[in-house]
Amino acid sequence: QVQFVESGGGLVQPGGSLRLSCVFSGNIFSIYGTGWYRQAPGNQRELVASRSSYGYTNYADSVKGRFTIARDNAKKTVYLQMDNLKPEDTAVYYCNFLDTSKSNWGQGTQVTVSS
Repeated sequence: QVQFVESGGGLVQPGGSLRLSCVFSGNIFSIYGTGWYRQAPGNQRELVASRSSYGYTNYADSVKGRFTIARDNAKKTVYLQMDNLKPEDTAVYYCNFLDTSKSNWGQGTQVTVSS
């Protein structure tokens, strides 16, 4: 089953940082843009950070200036550096291609921001 496997979540205090990682289990990776998505309870899944195959990045307004997406094509891994975390960042975080039909969704990793 072709999918991403996310890791790195946890409980952090407001203002803290976390670095998420996800590894792709399939073969074709580098030609597709990738993104980090999140889903909070009662909300729809939303795209918060994206990186095209050409290296262009884009961020949701709610995380701009605090989150940074990066990827290592050789390792088929995507990273999300999250700084100055806020309670409203609490959610399950997933990564996938921007064309989500190219991969199954993984289990995600829980991020909880609370004092």
